[in-house]
Amino acid sequence: MVNAPSTRTSFKEKMRQAREDAIVQTVNRLLAERGYEAMTVDAVAAEVGIAKASLYTHFPSKEDLAAAAMVRVLLQVSAHMDGLAPELPALARLRAVVAWAMHAKLAGQMPFLPSHNSALRATLMAHSDYLAALGAISARLTGWIVAAQVQGHLRTHLPPQVILYTLYARACDPVLDYLKLDGLYTDAQMVDLVLDTCFQGLGTSSETLI
Repeated sequence: MVNAPSTRTSFKEKMRQAREDAIVQTVNRLLAERGYEAMTVDAVAAEVGIAKASLYTHFPSKEDLAAAAMVRVLLQVSAHMDGLAPELPALARLRAVVAWAMHAKLAGQMPFLPSHNSALRATLMAHSDYLAALGAISARLTGWIVAAQVQGHLRTHLPPQVILYTLYARACDPVLDYLKLDGLYTDAQMVDLVLDTCFQGLGTSSETLI
């Protein structure tokens, strides 16, 4: 009898977590399909099947919804990185992470956020879980980039930060959208083609890059 209140609380918390998971999953999909500007809180509430007021008890703003979706994706990226074989060369690990991100985009699972939005940026910069996840992933990727440069697999004159941002950009690369519209390639082929242009470039190895 003494344990009954804690049992009810635990069940209530599980239900709350399940609802939040459903909300974030829906936000992730809508951000991928429509982008941040076109996504509305009303649409999220309607698709989850809850009242708008109830949604606000979990996430107080549209910006908080987007931040939660980004944290979810970053945790998935981190888990994918953890699963890579440690004996893989640094370049292979970088390619694997970029490939994962592009497959997620093609599957409609990669949130699309605007590059300039003061309210959203302010929320993200104040979101401890987002900052912690992004910082940890960036640090690991930067370490792999430096290792690949030392091994002669990436150009050493390029600052690691520039390479890092270039790799991040592949998660929202419009080239994938154009190729998909053409309908000439499978998802796997599209990812391989963009990976080649990203890591090997467009010129031949004998040409001097300008």
